[in-house]
Amino acid sequence: MVSRFEHPAGGYRKLFETCEELSETVPATVTGRIPSFLKGSLLRLGPGLFEVGDEPFYHLFDGQALMHKFDFKNGQVTYFRKFVRTDAYVRAITEKRVVITEFGTFAYPDPCKNIFSRFFTYFQGVEVTDNCLVSVYPIGEDYYAATETNYITKVNTDTLETLKKVDMCNYVNINGVTAHPHIERDGTVYNIGNCMGKGASLAYNIVRIPPTQKDKSDPIDKSKVVVQFPSYQRFKPSYVHSFGMTDNYFVFVETPVKINLLKFLSAWSIRGCNYMDCFESNESQGTLFHIAKKDPGEYIDLKFKGAPIGMFHHINAFEDQGFIVVDLCAWKGFEFVYNYLWLANLRANWEEVKKAAVLAPQPEVRRYVIPLDVHKEEQGKNLVSLPYTTATATMYADGSTWLEPEVLFSSPHQAFEFPQINYKRYGGKNYTYAYALGLNHFIPDRICKLNVKTKETWVWQGPDSYPSEPLFVQTPDAVDEDDGVLLTIVAAPGAQRPAYLLILNAKDLSEVARAEVECTIPVTFHGMYKP
Repeated sequence: MVSRFEHPAGGYRKLFETCEELSETVPATVTGRIPSFLKGSLLRLGPGLFEVGDEPFYHLFDGQALMHKFDFKNGQVTYFRKFVRTDAYVRAITEKRVVITEFGTFAYPDPCKNIFSRFFTYFQGVEVTDNCLVSVYPIGEDYYAATETNYITKVNTDTLETLKKVDMCNYVNINGVTAHPHIERDGTVYNIGNCMGKGASLAYNIVRIPPTQKDKSDPIDKSKVVVQFPSYQRFKPSYVHSFGMTDNYFVFVETPVKINLLKFLSAWSIRGCNYMDCFESNESQGTLFHIAKKDPGEYIDLKFKGAPIGMFHHINAFEDQGFIVVDLCAWKGFEFVYNYLWLANLRANWEEVKKAAVLAPQPEVRRYVIPLDVHKEEQGKNLVSLPYTTATATMYADGSTWLEPEVLFSSPHQAFEFPQINYKRYGGKNYTYAYALGLNHFIPDRICKLNVKTKETWVWQGPDSYPSEPLFVQTPDAVDEDDGVLLTIVAAPGAQRPAYLLILNAKDLSEVARAEVECTIPVTFHGMYKP
């Protein structure tokens, strides 16, 4: 699964360049044959505006949200894109400067305002960004673009018009929600975010949003907290990007990457902080694994610990014979990987990119196994009895259980990230295949497939080609788990048509078809296929 290509020409820089939105759909040039079951849209989100006037955005997660859409109809493909009209975007465009502080870019106060009015705006609280550049997902019959703050933005997925900004704080006790909810077959949405818990200390709430309501009312109105996880540190919640869910349990991995909330609240306005300045690592904590029953929600007070990792994406989790198997994309150690995703790093010459990435935490696909049945008298021996894994769980004298993972994939500076599975059929269930974007020293340059049972791997790559997260779409009459196709957007800066939608056979990653467009397409993070 290792990358075969070097990138001395630096074509990857094109992923981080501003582009214009489109006023109308653009036809794509198709080679190969588009499968007849592809009839909907591929929706993707990522940054599209990397500077405002003379003010640059500095971090990968700062550029303003651009929504992309490839439509499939009768074997033909069209492409369209539009900036999401968030407050952050509209005000930046209107004032020709960065108005709202982003992940790694501080917004300076308006120089035209006098010192008194600037002083007063400081004390109206932190203005949190609504720049929803990370993902899009359904709630009931609506679709929302999301980032990791408390704001989600309702969009029309046909026209890509922005409909309204929704503040989740108005509905549930939460400071923000992830862009990686779990969605059940009936449309129930579960998400997680940190909150003020009992006794003025931090905690993490799992929120449930019910499916489409019979009376057509907004399901968000009926959002509820179903269970609360405690925080290891009172005022410093861990950074949470996703969580695990099986048929009957939630899995929350509390990593040593922390948000210093006091710094966030005090230093923000006075000293010119951005979000990145508020992260720190707790070098003594390690990684804590929490589990809770799903229905009714109940926290299970067992202590599971492991060596320190950074973690953004869960791959899947499932129950088997009294154990919860948790597969995830880990980064070894306690350093925050986002420290390596400054745009200056990603736009550097290839040799510089490689030098920087060598210093970063090492990526690894890991399987942890959590025993549900833990008894004091079994301390010192491995509690995991599943025959197919080398992952272990060993109880210490203090009643905590130490988890050692099985490594499913590892290669220096080569990450298996932005993972996807056949989620509709195998989300929360025992599964075999995971698909991912391969990062080569943080530069996305291949699509990977991993058999989590045999560790066999497959790779798709092209010279000077930079793909995005692959989304799995099942063949309608599928028998096998991997009967289907993968959809990904590839930037090919040197080609006559510099970007294309690529359709791969999910069984062997062979090319089924591609739909090329005349415009460049910048980096996208997550998205969905809407049938």
